[in-house]
Amino acid sequence: MLAQTEERIVVPITGMTCAACVTHVSRALEDVPGVADVAVSLASEKASIASNAQGLSAATLVDALQDAGYGVATQKVTLGVGGMTCAACVSHIQKALAGVDGVVDCGVNLATERAAVEYIPGLAGIADMRHAVEDAGYTLIGAVGDRHDDAATPRDLLLLRRKLIVSLAVSVAIMALMFIPGVGGALPVSLDYILLALATPVQFWAGSQFYGGAWGALKHRTSNMNTLIAVGTSVAYLYSAAVALLGDAAFFSNADAATFFDTSTAIIALVLLGKYLEATAKRRASRAIRALMDLQPKTAQAIRDGREAQVAVEDLQVGDEIVVRPGEQIAVDGEVLDGFSAVDESMLTGESAPVDKSPGSLVYGATLNATGSFTFKALKVGRDTMLAQIVRLVEDAQASRAPVQRLADVVSAYFVPAVIAAAALTFAFWLIFGPPPSYVHATLTAVAVLIIACPCALGLATPAAIMVGTGKGAELGVLIRSAEALERAHKIDTLVFDKTGTLTLGKPSVVDTVSNHIPPDELLALAASVERGSEHPLGKALAAAADAKALALPRAENFAALPGFGVSANVNGRRLLLGSPALMRRESACMNDYDALADTLAERGSTPVFVSADGDALGIIALADTIRPEARDAVQRLKRDGLEVAMLTGDNRRAADAIARQIGIERVIADVLPGEKAEHIKELQRGGGGKVVAMVGDGINDTPSLAQADVGFAIGAGADVALEAADITLVSANLNAVSDAIRLSKATMRSIRQNLFWAFAYNVALIPVAAGALYPLFADGGVPDALTLALGEYGFLNPILAAAAMAISSVTVLTNSLRLRRFK
Repeated sequence: MLAQTEERIVVPITGMTCAACVTHVSRALEDVPGVADVAVSLASEKASIASNAQGLSAATLVDALQDAGYGVATQKVTLGVGGMTCAACVSHIQKALAGVDGVVDCGVNLATERAAVEYIPGLAGIADMRHAVEDAGYTLIGAVGDRHDDAATPRDLLLLRRKLIVSLAVSVAIMALMFIPGVGGALPVSLDYILLALATPVQFWAGSQFYGGAWGALKHRTSNMNTLIAVGTSVAYLYSAAVALLGDAAFFSNADAATFFDTSTAIIALVLLGKYLEATAKRRASRAIRALMDLQPKTAQAIRDGREAQVAVEDLQVGDEIVVRPGEQIAVDGEVLDGFSAVDESMLTGESAPVDKSPGSLVYGATLNATGSFTFKALKVGRDTMLAQIVRLVEDAQASRAPVQRLADVVSAYFVPAVIAAAALTFAFWLIFGPPPSYVHATLTAVAVLIIACPCALGLATPAAIMVGTGKGAELGVLIRSAEALERAHKIDTLVFDKTGTLTLGKPSVVDTVSNHIPPDELLALAASVERGSEHPLGKALAAAADAKALALPRAENFAALPGFGVSANVNGRRLLLGSPALMRRESACMNDYDALADTLAERGSTPVFVSADGDALGIIALADTIRPEARDAVQRLKRDGLEVAMLTGDNRRAADAIARQIGIERVIADVLPGEKAEHIKELQRGGGGKVVAMVGDGINDTPSLAQADVGFAIGAGADVALEAADITLVSANLNAVSDAIRLSKATMRSIRQNLFWAFAYNVALIPVAAGALYPLFADGGVPDALTLALGEYGFLNPILAAAAMAISSVTVLTNSLRLRRFK
């Protein structure tokens, strides 16, 4: 329910641009049934809505605004959730959060114990989410801030450890009292009474979390791992309590009636042990991100009122000047104003070599200053720093769900009810056909089935590996946007590189100027006047070359960019064209005298830029880009991994072929207009029976092709729009990271498959054993002495060992996932 009678809510609106929009939004909201009054502010871009009905929902308001051409702004928050134990819990919490009016989207991760929620502020809040989560039988630990907090707080772990210690101690004491000969006769009261007194606090205090979780699931007509533990231990405990309290009743009067307090307490102790080991393993799994966040200093030396002052990092503002001395960590992102130094940026990029910094260089928060001192101006603080963005990106990836996880989700949805039904059938079967006393064997067998079938390992199989894999990627300078991208990356068979700024450094320079009509410097000055202020790398190179020679540049007018061809402008009353041979042909400019020279320059790997004035040839300016030093090795690594490598560029064929030969790429797609790059990616995807194609790029022109590719890689030095379109970002801009990302994806998927196999195999193999499948082999009581503790007299699995096996299975999955931390 969103609003009560005459309750006013405030909703953020997107898309308003003028006063007319205020009227449109107001009318759209006023037409919604139940809305009594609307006040819309253009300045704050919010609408204050009063309702006189209780049936007003967020969806109704959103639909009305969208129909009017506007939208509702949303916020994202990450919440720590306590009490999750299996994959079924994920589904229950997602349903609970999705049921909160105003929640747009949510994703829950079992491994990190977090929920990523997108909601409409004003319609939903943290309090609403907490109520929904707690009503589902779980706990909301709170919103996770900029720092990486563990979902399991030290207080929670302390309580869990206390319960574990108590339950282990009590279960050991109960076993000693039950199995040491002569103990019962030496006690002043009945042994069963003492056992009941010891087992009761374990059952209802140490095991309270299982009852709470089971009750929350029952209220929503579902079941989960807590249901299995609560039902299984309650059957053993209540039966034993009945024997202890009603021992003289007819049903319990035979000599075979025995208590199973050791079973109920030991199961709870072992399950808690598994939960504790899981919690510590999860902390290790998320250590990479915590280590990054812990690197950020808490204070910085900022210049305030002309003097240095120690300022808390959270109090820094954009524009602050900050002093950094040798050995200190940089507080926030900024630009060096004065001073020189070398900075260790390995915690962001994975590159061990320090990076030289001078005035104009960018520095990043949490990196380590090595040698010199410098002053820099803060450009990004708080949640806007690169470190904070990296952490958010990794956490979003960890909270996302890989397609391979869907199988586990589907199985988990039906698994617990099926197990309960199987346990009931097992009890009924052995009660009728089991060896005497049949009710004892029926009870223990049903308990064993309930306990051993807990789907904890199944629920952790995928998210645990995703969490470790994405965290390891962050250590290597590889930022993976989602679990889906991580899964797709292991299937890549074709990799396409953009040339300029990707295979090359993207900083071309003028290497030759040739003219048969005017002096070379005059030709360069004319070209630079046209390109002055250009953002294109070739244009910048021309301007830089003219500046280096201190050439006087004439004024250019009517500048026009001709995408894929070049540029034009009016200079000294003449129309100048700068660009490719195709541009000259299109504009009927005669450049025949320079064609042979252009071919020679292109074969050397230079890019010839033709210059003409009013259709007359003026000359050629040759520019060359520097190939990245690691480019050849990176390509060879990819080829050794079995990938087909291609280059996609807008450069002319000869220049592209020259670069490709030096790097070792055979397949070259050249002379491609910016709008055609995505089409070439489509052609590759359609070829050869459907290839899985990845694109590596950096610029704005690469954005469509990055989006079209099955997996888009953006190098970290590229344009922000390209980073947004990419599935994987290489922070270091080192091309070897492409191979690292693909290999990491393969290692992660291998770990996921192993986890899922063992989780499924464990249940498939051991549930029949717990149900009594071995009884036909040992019906005559022929269980070997070495197996008696595990299988009893007739081959029925001991429920205590079932609990131990269940705990071990979860820890095994997490331990297998943690092996990814050793990936290199």
